[in-house]
Amino acid sequence: MKRLFDIIFSATALLLFSPFFILICLLIVLSSKGGIFFRQVRVGKDNRDFKIYKFRTMKPDSEKMGQLTVGAKDNRITKIGYYLRKFKMDEVPQLINVLIGDMSVVGPRPEVRKYVNMYNEEQMKVLSVRPGMTDFASLKYFNENEVLGKSTNPEKTYIEEVMPEKLRINLEYISNPTLTTDFKVIAKTIFRIFGI
Repeated sequence: MKRLFDIIFSATALLLFSPFFILICLLIVLSSKGGIFFRQVRVGKDNRDFKIYKFRTMKPDSEKMGQLTVGAKDNRITKIGYYLRKFKMDEVPQLINVLIGDMSVVGPRPEVRKYVNMYNEEQMKVLSVRPGMTDFASLKYFNENEVLGKSTNPEKTYIEEVMPEKLRINLEYISNPTLTTDFKVIAKTIFRIFGI
């Protein structure tokens, strides 16, 4: 049932919002050099790697300077990228990942291999389900980059504080996932994005 919902939701959203997506693509092309999409290897269900899609919000080769985004005004972020990130519009291309089966609409956010290699045996259980576009952990850390921006050692803060808490929340979610819960997460995410 969850997979059927994912297919219907992602296909419908991609169709309905395609004119808006085309506008975003044009703004990205006109505002900075580089491609429209950012592709990155993440770890998905059953510990398998896949490529996640996002609208590009940073200058080319920015990932070489670190994988964590720190602060609201990270100088690697483009002008249009700032607004795409603020309203989480950079995440929209992940609907493609959902449609093809790499991801679900709701589920633990997929992590890069570097950090997954730090998981303990219990934390690895989050890889028993498809990763998602949004989850309860993402709602709690909605402004994660700002939290890390206040730290004197952002990577240490992420590894020792943020990541374990996000994993704890996700393990709680996967212990009893239901479509009703997923609808709540989707609604809360929309309300949070638009400040309702």
